[in-house]
Amino acid sequence: MRTAKRYWTVLPALVLMAVFMLGPILWAFYGSLTNVSLSGPTATQPAFVGMKNYSHLLTDPSFPRSVWLTVIFVVVSAIIAQNLLGLALAILLQRANKTAGKLVSTAVVAAWVMPEMVAGFACYAFFSKEGTLNQILAAFGVHGSEWLYLFPMFSVILANIWRGTAFSMMNYQAAIGEVDRSLTEAAVVDGANAWQVFIHVTVPVIKQTIVTNLMLITLQTMSAFTLIFVMTSGGPGDKSTTLPVFAYKVAFKFGDIGYGCAIAVVMLFIGAIFGIVYVHALRDGKGVTNE
Repeated sequence: MRTAKRYWTVLPALVLMAVFMLGPILWAFYGSLTNVSLSGPTATQPAFVGMKNYSHLLTDPSFPRSVWLTVIFVVVSAIIAQNLLGLALAILLQRANKTAGKLVSTAVVAAWVMPEMVAGFACYAFFSKEGTLNQILAAFGVHGSEWLYLFPMFSVILANIWRGTAFSMMNYQAAIGEVDRSLTEAAVVDGANAWQVFIHVTVPVIKQTIVTNLMLITLQTMSAFTLIFVMTSGGPGDKSTTLPVFAYKVAFKFGDIGYGCAIAVVMLFIGAIFGIVYVHALRDGKGVTNE
């Protein structure tokens, strides 16, 4: 009876998830097995084509390139940069005076709370040929470059780091603030230096936060679209076309909704794999903690 009551309390949330998440996911699966298009006869009367869209992925040279660019984008900008920079900022802010800490926190969080469209235009203005970055370099006598044309992935990676680091920083600030000071003080008394205290005391305590943060920023970055589209539109050519941008171009620029759904389904499976790996890591962390 008590278990039934628990299910009743979460029933509204389950219904909303089914309507707004499960429904579109099932439609994407169905659409990927058809030749539905944005216009023409197949827009209203699509035919079932089975695995044709998925076999097309295996022969489309743009698909593996988009997968590779997505991997680079996620690993460099999120798993490495946002995660480590967020952790470093959290540690520094813990030791900084209140005034400096508030100024830095405000500056970092401002980029995160900014609407993604606005952030994209701001980054475009910064990296464009006549933008802020080249003007700063010119002030020091350095000739700038056409960053968005010559180094599109480098530009969008830096933009994503700038915008997303605050999320990791806030997660780690909360986690480090919960570390029992008696543990760190005992380690210092035993002769441990700051680095040893961090590695052997702080990291094990906040391990679950690290894994959770990695999972969230990985999935968020994998699905990033607006920032890249506003800055480069996936170009020049397809040099910054990650999977979300690739799916958008296929579905809405070229009108092949069925093929775009197939790309979206592949993205869903990749995200699910990452999610399973991180969830298992979380469970292992809990087991270690309980022991």
